[in-house]
Amino acid sequence: MKPQQQSDRKLIFDDEGIKAFAIHLKKIRIREGYSQSQLAFESGLSLSQIARIETARINPTLSTVFALARTLNVQLSDLFDFELSPKEK
Repeated sequence: MKPQQQSDRKLIFDDEGIKAFAIHLKKIRIREGYSQSQLAFESGLSLSQIARIETARINPTLSTVFALARTLNVQLSDLFDFELSPKEK
């Protein structure tokens, strides 16, 4: 990759998608009977990390999402079963 191409790259942070995931994760957590503290403890994540994910302040990694799915005992597809609006052009 040429140096000028690297500078053209930008960090992708989809605010809408992160917010939709946050709301959906919280619904699943409550449905499955977990408090944030319990989910944090059982998944090996920090309580502050769970709180930041559920308030859409961070973009969780795939490894974090895998840990959440395993702890909540849900399919990965369940965690992503929400609607996104089409990208504006």
